[in-house]
Amino acid sequence: MTRETTSASPSVASPRAGRFGPALGVGLIWLFLALFLVYPLARILYDAFSDDAGRLTLGNFVEFARDRFYLRSLVNSLLLGLGTVAATSVLGFAVAFLLVRFDFVGRNLFSYLTLIPIISPPLVGVLGFTFIMGRAGTVNVLLEDWFGLARPVNFVYGLHGVLLVETLHLFPMITLNVVDALAKIDPALEEAAESVGARGWTKLVTITLPLTTPGYVAGALLVFIWTFSDFATPLVLGVHDLLASQAYLNIVQFVDRRLFRMGIVISALMVALAVVFLIAARRYVAIKDYSSLSYSKVPRRRLSPLGQAGAVAFLSALMLLSFVPYLGVALASVGRGWSLTPFPVRYTFLYFERVIVETPKYIVNSFLYSGLAVALCIVVGVPIAWILARTRVPGRDTLDGLNTLILAIPGTAIGIAYVRAFHFELPGLGWALTSLWIVLPLVLAIRRLPYTVRGSYASLLLVHRSMEEAAASVGARGWRSFSDITLPLIWRGVLVGSLFSFMTSLQEASAVLFLSLGGWETITVGIFSFYIAGSANEAAALGVILIVVAAVSVIVINRIAGTRMGGMFG
Repeated sequence: MTRETTSASPSVASPRAGRFGPALGVGLIWLFLALFLVYPLARILYDAFSDDAGRLTLGNFVEFARDRFYLRSLVNSLLLGLGTVAATSVLGFAVAFLLVRFDFVGRNLFSYLTLIPIISPPLVGVLGFTFIMGRAGTVNVLLEDWFGLARPVNFVYGLHGVLLVETLHLFPMITLNVVDALAKIDPALEEAAESVGARGWTKLVTITLPLTTPGYVAGALLVFIWTFSDFATPLVLGVHDLLASQAYLNIVQFVDRRLFRMGIVISALMVALAVVFLIAARRYVAIKDYSSLSYSKVPRRRLSPLGQAGAVAFLSALMLLSFVPYLGVALASVGRGWSLTPFPVRYTFLYFERVIVETPKYIVNSFLYSGLAVALCIVVGVPIAWILARTRVPGRDTLDGLNTLILAIPGTAIGIAYVRAFHFELPGLGWALTSLWIVLPLVLAIRRLPYTVRGSYASLLLVHRSMEEAAASVGARGWRSFSDITLPLIWRGVLVGSLFSFMTSLQEASAVLFLSLGGWETITVGIFSFYIAGSANEAAALGVILIVVAAVSVIVINRIAGTRMGGMFG
């Protein structure tokens, strides 16, 4: 009797243990998101709606609405975001349409080159533009030498310069989102349109482009939020009347409490606007039906010699303009005596020696923080992807919404939110989280979590449940089933998402600039600090290192993911 009871007890306890493990995992995921995402955002919203005594009030927003400068900054930010979306949409759609629908000389090469502009942050791009197209840059010096130009042409300083930099950096986001949709449009739909006389431009506008709406809206939202929250690029180009710039300048001054409070209000307003745009975009996509009965690939059409010449000329000109920042940063990183001359007078590797040997903290910190952030993304993101793809647990839709919301939260706002939420002594430690370097990997993990989730989720959808059910039928359940069956089948998606999280963590500037203390600086913080201090060559050297690391990451991602890379964004 004792033996029977003993042998039976594991079978009784096993279902409970089997239920307790997943429940604990789900609870820990929610705790992580609540502590490091929901709480900071709630804190910054509370600060925005309260006075110095902690009483709830709308006075802060009334003061914002009465300030003409802040209202102008709001309008400028919206116009800049919409303008960048419009410009990137034209370029992104044109590039995607050429690469997907037509065959021409150099098509494969341009397919790779199109990814290049997105591998470096706008901060690096704007430095390159100032070296080449600034008032004392290469272009203006050549114009003065060749044509006797009396005054330099203002190519980049001002809102138009910010628009130019952001457009050339972000148009691949539209391309990558649209490519997959264009490739899967049912040819029968376009053939039906042609049968009733809709050809050329009419067919493109009424049939083809509307069917790319889900991917396009996702890309356009990312472009808008990225532009809306970038403060480093406008500050370098002398543009202060933007919301992100004002949020940064008001927070870092630490003198005037009114300005500090307005910085918080602006950050809360940016979060609220981002959420509104996200909800509006999802509602717009949801009210339409984009389903298709067929997913056959659309064959590419060979262009005529004249058409090929036009396509190659357009893509070459776009790539040449997109590569201007890289040329400027590369020359500045090794050039000496580059003042009122088209190109540097002498060349040296001294600046690389300074940032690699003399001050290696920027590179070491970036790799350390980004590596830890990716580890957190895997630990948290893969289970989230599993919950979304394989379960119907309560709160699943909310979890999906939070993961999507992260993409819409401006980096400026999340950085300020962490300053407000974690600037207090932790019980029993006597240290604030903002006084510990671990806060940087945490904020990077939150910022880049969606990429790991999306990569893992996309791979999980390709693994049929019958494989896991077969494993369960022979006793392999839970972690054993996942490690032996599922993980070997989804590792590519997990790796691609992790690499993308790593690459974009290295590029993060908005959030980490608020949280970096002495000795914690990352590459992007170093670039900004060196440039502001007048050491543009050291900033350029760090920019080159960042570009090289990002380029290697993109090559690896492309090798692993192939043509599916566009799915990372849509």
